[in-house]
Amino acid sequence: MAATAFWFAPAGEAFAQGRGTQIVEVDRIIAVVNDEVITQHELKARISTVERQLRQQGTQMPPRDVLEKHILERLIVDRVQIQFAKETGLRIDDVQLDQTLVRIAEGNRMDLAQFRASLEQDGVPWSKFREDIRDEIIISRIREREVDSKIVVSEGEIDNFLESAGAAGSEEYSLGHILLRVPEQAKPEQLARLQARAEEIISQLRRGADFGQLAASYSDAPDGLSGGMMGWRPLERLPTLYAEAAPKLRPGEVSEVLRSPAGYHVLKLFERRGGAIKAEPVEQTHARHILIKTSELVSEAEAKRRLVGLKERIAHGADFAELARLHSNDLSATKGGDLGWLSPGDTVPEFERAMNGLKPGEVGEPVKSPFGWHLIQVMARRMDTSKERVRQSARMALRERKADEAYQDWLRQMRDRAYVEYRLEDNR
Repeated sequence: MAATAFWFAPAGEAFAQGRGTQIVEVDRIIAVVNDEVITQHELKARISTVERQLRQQGTQMPPRDVLEKHILERLIVDRVQIQFAKETGLRIDDVQLDQTLVRIAEGNRMDLAQFRASLEQDGVPWSKFREDIRDEIIISRIREREVDSKIVVSEGEIDNFLESAGAAGSEEYSLGHILLRVPEQAKPEQLARLQARAEEIISQLRRGADFGQLAASYSDAPDGLSGGMMGWRPLERLPTLYAEAAPKLRPGEVSEVLRSPAGYHVLKLFERRGGAIKAEPVEQTHARHILIKTSELVSEAEAKRRLVGLKERIAHGADFAELARLHSNDLSATKGGDLGWLSPGDTVPEFERAMNGLKPGEVGEPVKSPFGWHLIQVMARRMDTSKERVRQSARMALRERKADEAYQDWLRQMRDRAYVEYRLEDNR
């Protein structure tokens, strides 16, 4: 009997060499992103996921070759963000991941075991789903750290916003958008090509083409592969470019080509309804903290170790405020670490997330933010119904508007700085 032979064959192809030959199907590299590769198997898996989502939404399926190239570009952008997160020390451990998976399962009205069984019944491997969710969390956190946490809204901007007619009583808009991202230092011919594509998309939409299909085919926005729908948003929570264009559209109308630093945009208005910023009650938290900043002399591990020690002392009766005065690197140290009453959006996302998970009187585990390591204690909570609530609503609206625009610009810069080598055409 002939010896068994192992062949490394292109995906979907096989070679046989006589009786006894064992055929082995091997993955292919379709793109290189910096020092990592994207394989044919990864692309096929993502295409299957997107096609399943589009079917569930009732969105017409884009042509296979168009969808394939679009999803490959999305994989590249995601990979660049994941690489940057790893390089800068951002990690999501299994405990954080499992907590998120439990919340996803509960959102689907299942326990974790039922949710896992449901996915596997649909042909989605649990291990792959876990890692995809881990990547989604990392991308969300890297956006929070690199973009959202750096957005500054001045009191003057809030004053101007509240004086505008839009803040007094604006409408809400159900919009779809398509973004064609422009590379940094794009050549005139690239710009012309992208603008022509945007104009062709508008022409197709005005002839009755399905918006979700075109968004899934061409949009570089994060929601492109899910049909480009932005959901209902009040005018003040739209990016400035969209806020200027949306009121000029009637339901069902498509905008002209819109230009921003990020690229070319196409906007479609589906519906509009009345709305306004309201001083709705929100929960405020009275909190205090101890901050240990990292430096050349104080490592991440050392900062965390110090806070663990301080927490143990507090558990054995030490006074939080006194320890804050002695050890905290924050200006609040002179007040015993007291931060006063905090509204949603007043602190960076990492701090707010940890604070929101604590009960009054509880001291949390050390948590890291862009400022260093924190030990947080929640002192009390209350519902705020004051006029300051209107200012807080305005602040959050302006932050959201700025953050959307800043994130698109940051993504464009990250993508353009990456080394990318395409091998998709070689595999046909």
